[in-house]
Amino acid sequence: MKFALSEEQEELARTVRGMLAKRADSGAVRAASTSATGHDPALWQTLCEQIGAVALGIPEEYDGAGFTLFETLVVLEELGRALAPSPLLASLLAAEALLATDSPDADLLGRLAAGETGTVVDARGTATAAPSGDAGWELSGSARSVLDGDRAEVVLVIADGPTTPVLLAVDPGAVEATWVPTMDQALRVADLAFGATAARLLAEDATTVLERIAQVGAAATSALQVGVAARALEMTVDYTKVRHQFGRPIGSFQALKHRMADMLVLVEMARSASWAASYAVAHRTEDAARLARVAKAYCGDALDHVAGETVQLHGGIAITWEHDAHLVFKRAHALGQLYGTAAEHRAALLG
Repeated sequence: MKFALSEEQEELARTVRGMLAKRADSGAVRAASTSATGHDPALWQTLCEQIGAVALGIPEEYDGAGFTLFETLVVLEELGRALAPSPLLASLLAAEALLATDSPDADLLGRLAAGETGTVVDARGTATAAPSGDAGWELSGSARSVLDGDRAEVVLVIADGPTTPVLLAVDPGAVEATWVPTMDQALRVADLAFGATAARLLAEDATTVLERIAQVGAAATSALQVGVAARALEMTVDYTKVRHQFGRPIGSFQALKHRMADMLVLVEMARSASWAASYAVAHRTEDAARLARVAKAYCGDALDHVAGETVQLHGGIAITWEHDAHLVFKRAHALGQLYGTAAEHRAALLG
């Protein structure tokens, strides 16, 4: 691939960035993160209706926009840059899980494309499923730390079946969902309990689905990490231009210039790794799994370093609730745990 966005993709990024600049400033982000839904429903609806956030990667035959996963990850990077809470990651993974089945469910995909929120959880080891009645299934057990699990309108569960892992759709109203407080308030998670819950079978063998959501989860999270890192760099550079010490902006000190230059290198290299993974996963290339692991490992480490430097170069103000630097720091740690840590992905690559 060319390590640059196409003209259309650049316009998509500009459009989303402009929208978020108006609708997701610091005050709006904080209000949305602590709201009952964990995000701004009006902004989410606008992203779905005007941008087609989830629909971008869904084929037209399922009421999608017919582009690729890559375009959705462009949107995710901009959401990361804005630090905006959104159910896009969870909904995207639900859509990709459906598309990975032999017979994708057109109704569920259409609902996701239209803006309903979704989530998919790997509950193997904690949830089991078995046939029940006429063509029905029954799900028992639990699932922990499910993204948007208590607000999702489309809930998909991968559970242990009679012989293989199975993919099921369950009615959210039949699931006991408990919101779990998180360090990063922009990521909403919940624990789910299934008490002999009626379910609908979507795939008798979910092995391919598991492989797909692992790749998409890693690539999508790396896109968010790049966006957050870019925001952190921008914040830091801006601050060092206005913070004065010894009668001059601290950004003019050579030692700080070097540190910010190193931050820039990390951000740009992380973006290249993320784009390479996004392209490979979107087009299902042979090296997609490897590139997704590389991106998640590199982007995670890069964001950790950039977030740490952001706090250090802002000084004491960075650890106050009033400044957004602490949002960057929390987001870095939270995203580093999603879909495998950097260390886990490096170990898998070496293994």
